[in-house]
Amino acid sequence: MTYTPQDALTLTPIAYARSCFRDKFGVPRQPGLTRHAHADLVIASPFDREDAFRGLETASHLWLTFQFHEAVREEWRPVVRPPRLGGNRKMGVFASRSPFRPNSLGLSVVRNEGLRRENGRLILQISDHDLIEGTPILDIKPYLPFADSVPEASLGWADSPPTERLPVVFLDEAEAQLAALPREPYRDLRRLIEDVVSYDPRPSFRRGREEARIYGAHLYDLNVRFRFIHDPGGERVEVLTVC
Repeated sequence: MTYTPQDALTLTPIAYARSCFRDKFGVPRQPGLTRHAHADLVIASPFDREDAFRGLETASHLWLTFQFHEAVREEWRPVVRPPRLGGNRKMGVFASRSPFRPNSLGLSVVRNEGLRRENGRLILQISDHDLIEGTPILDIKPYLPFADSVPEASLGWADSPPTERLPVVFLDEAEAQLAALPREPYRDLRRLIEDVVSYDPRPSFRRGREEARIYGAHLYDLNVRFRFIHDPGGERVEVLTVC
């Protein structure tokens, strides 16, 4: 059998994400950086049968194949500018994990938080993810530590995780607004905010600059407003409001 690039494949989403991240700004650039990011995968019919997930409760982590549905382009580009390289160096798209790919497919390891039923819908709960609201999930598989972990693996330009995190200060108004929120659905919200802003979600060309601009990240149904402060003691993030 021969295959030509003109042949089309049809994929049917098996679930859609209800995510704490409502848009792309603020989403971690890799999974595993925000332990306190939660999402529900709403399983679509006819896949919403408990039998299809029998045994999944024994898996601590899962592989998700999904579509970068907000990064779909009619024409693909052979090179990208990874944020990890400051947005200045070009890399081949297949040497990167850029969402701007020929088939717009993503692959992430997430933490399995279990199944539940909600208003008749089957929900797979996950955390430590990098999915935005509405992400189509194409496949779910258990993570196999003995096969999937490769301790000697390397990638020269991104061998280690980002370690530099900015200190985060919540101003009084933000503290009061956080205290007034119910635990659900805003579980771990303070820590989620710290995770998101401490890694500096700004575009690479804006990092390390003095600026008066106020940024906003949409987490759950809230707009988290914050700014970056430079002083002799270094740079920090101030969270202004959470509402």
